[in-house]
Amino acid sequence: MKPDPASAYVLDQQAIRRAFNRASGHYDASAVLQVEVGTRLLQRLDLVSIDPALILDAGCGTGQAIRPLLRRYRGSSVIALDLSEGMLRQARKRRRWFRSASPVCADASGLPLRDGSVDLIFSNLMLQWCSDLDAVLAEFRRVLRTGGLLSFTTFGPDTLRELRDAWREADGHVHVSRFLDMHDIGDALVRAGLAEPVLDVDYFCLTYDSVTDLMRDLRAIGASNAAGGRNRSLTGPGRLRTVASAYEKHRREDRLPATWEVVFGFAWGGTSRSGVAGSRETRVPVGNIGRRGPGQG
Repeated sequence: MKPDPASAYVLDQQAIRRAFNRASGHYDASAVLQVEVGTRLLQRLDLVSIDPALILDAGCGTGQAIRPLLRRYRGSSVIALDLSEGMLRQARKRRRWFRSASPVCADASGLPLRDGSVDLIFSNLMLQWCSDLDAVLAEFRRVLRTGGLLSFTTFGPDTLRELRDAWREADGHVHVSRFLDMHDIGDALVRAGLAEPVLDVDYFCLTYDSVTDLMRDLRAIGASNAAGGRNRSLTGPGRLRTVASAYEKHRREDRLPATWEVVFGFAWGGTSRSGVAGSRETRVPVGNIGRRGPGQG
């Protein structure tokens, strides 16, 4: 089979918005992985010394991270930004603490924020839904003050590798997004002018009784196929049986695994302390992240 052209993986932002709007009402019940990854990203903030006044939660979803961010950084304010109006409606239901956060419905590639206005950007599993990573990172760089911190997670190329392989045996359409390698993300951070990127990878595995259960879980969290090369017609039962049969080769201990490769990243607003432009060093143990106080460039 010929490799899919790059255009087949261009994401349809309107399809993404619709999928997350549909999923918003029941997202929290199924977002086990998203909560766990977000918790670990919050824990990694222990490694940096910052005192942010204004935090941007980019891709806030139903607002799961806002309360722990406000608890961690007392006296701070949070801008809760998401592409999906439905997700923000769910976030507003957390009214007891949401008074300290401002909801904004916008695309991350065009942030409605002033230059240099944000001290901390927290973005959990949002970047993989962006069609133009360079544009989003350039916006992050623009709104981040010098010495401010970008902290994020996104999915790497091994994510859902079992499902991708199974679909390849069923048809020639794109069914799983193409996720960027950690080193490509590091290069993009440097191109955007973000300083001293530090990236690290972790793997998670969820298990299921059947492929149907996995697909149902993906729909429940809004992770629908939004690639340009997706099949626009209904998938017949024959192809679904082919996918289910192909997936069976991965079954272990009577369960089907679904692999998720998660990239954790940090980068700083402003120029590198070393003053060396265009550094391509991206794989650094997360424990080596430097500690900066407020205002350090």
